[in-house]
Amino acid sequence: MDKNNHIVNFLEFLEPQIGQEIHVGPWLLIDQQRIDQFAAVTGDQQWIHIDPDRAKRESPYGTTVAHGYLTLSLLPYLTESNHPDFFQKNYPEMKFRVNYGLNRVRFPAPVKVGAKIRARTTIQSAEEIKGSVQICYLITIEIEGGDKPACSAEFLARLYP
Repeated sequence: MDKNNHIVNFLEFLEPQIGQEIHVGPWLLIDQQRIDQFAAVTGDQQWIHIDPDRAKRESPYGTTVAHGYLTLSLLPYLTESNHPDFFQKNYPEMKFRVNYGLNRVRFPAPVKVGAKIRARTTIQSAEEIKGSVQICYLITIEIEGGDKPACSAEFLARLYP
């Protein structure tokens, strides 16, 4: 079977899933150690993230909060999208996937230390682009018990036969 047939078959496979929620990930506890490690790796040492005593006194949240980019960086874990079984089940006839980028990212609510977050994934669109299938996912990271999401992102992936 040639690459074009694989692409056509994959687009037909995706068609009924467009507009549908396809995955709800596991809850993940965001603790101070994870926040501190992210601060060390990125160099973002702002007190609102790493100084619990000062955050308790001066922050509008009363505690430390995770970096927005920490939340965003957890997308692979929260979506379970890099697990081999996930790939085989959700991307038949495709050999590999690349992260093509993000269209829109927003952080409507802070993730306070001790909170649990998880991701919900919906397929927004799928189209053939340059010998690949580009999928646009809407990923919403929710906070357990929260009324606003921690993050909303349009994630683009390209899959190749």
